[in-house]
Amino acid sequence: MPTWGLLTAAAAPLLLVAGWTIAARSQPGDFDSTTQTISALAGADATDAWVMTTALVGVGISQIATAVALGPATRAGRILLGTGGAFTLLVAMNPLPHIGEPAAVHGVVAAGSFAALAVWPLLSWQRGASTPWALRPAVALSAGSVLVVATGLFFASVLTDAHRVGFTERGTALALNLWPLAAAASIWRVQRRR
Repeated sequence: MPTWGLLTAAAAPLLLVAGWTIAARSQPGDFDSTTQTISALAGADATDAWVMTTALVGVGISQIATAVALGPATRAGRILLGTGGAFTLLVAMNPLPHIGEPAAVHGVVAAGSFAALAVWPLLSWQRGASTPWALRPAVALSAGSVLVVATGLFFASVLTDAHRVGFTERGTALALNLWPLAAAASIWRVQRRR
């Protein structure tokens, strides 16, 4: 794994948190990050929507670059991580429309991003004594299972219009973007020892 892969893996969660923090500050006083989604910050009705849109583009590019860099992960896992990044780019290109307009395209690409990013660890594991810890079967399968459950809880909160959907989304999105960083760090550590 090239060193830049560690940097791109770190960039995704940093850009995500910076994007939603800065974008939320530019919204009118009644914006509540606990009850409103990240997508609302990049939507057609948002103030300075370009802030969150730009952050999402950076996150998507970082996810794709990280997928390319994670050589020790399986090809299937890396393809799924890259697919999650591509869906993140599509989220940026298909923001939430004005209130009252259909949001089907945005919903589909957002669901695709969350699903791909949740499932990729389940397909990334390798066997062997020198396998980085994040890619060992028990670790990767456990991480993937936790991410799938978290994503399922987020989807349930969207479908039921739960009061804390923004909080659930942010926690899930952050976890989905921290796991590639954990994988990259574990690979980098093994490579440094060699």
